[in-house]
Amino acid sequence: MNIFSGKLIVFYDGACPVCVRDRRWYEKLEGKTENSVEWLDITGRDDELLQQGIDPDKALRELHVKDADGQVHREMAAYILLMSRVPVLKPLAWLIALPIIRPTLAWLYHRWVARRLSTRI
Repeated sequence: MNIFSGKLIVFYDGACPVCVRDRRWYEKLEGKTENSVEWLDITGRDDELLQQGIDPDKALRELHVKDADGQVHREMAAYILLMSRVPVLKPLAWLIALPIIRPTLAWLYHRWVARRLSTRI
């Protein structure tokens, strides 16, 4: 199966206001499509994450998306997959995938997440 079709499961931090806002933004842009996305709040679900082969700590620090074939995509690969499903976001997914852009965005993203988690106690 093509990874750009079929249902996706997005593991997101429902205790993060920015993450919740990003989910709503994506849902508005996605609209009604055949390629549905299920959003799974990872808060308090460590055992379920481990059953999926996802480290709960990494799930807080990196976006994880499971495709219809059961493969888990992390970090920028997860964002690229998710954005590639929405026509208006496809150019952004292409841009993020560029070799010079992807590592820079990953570095910035990790810094932002580390700061967000350090203030969350």
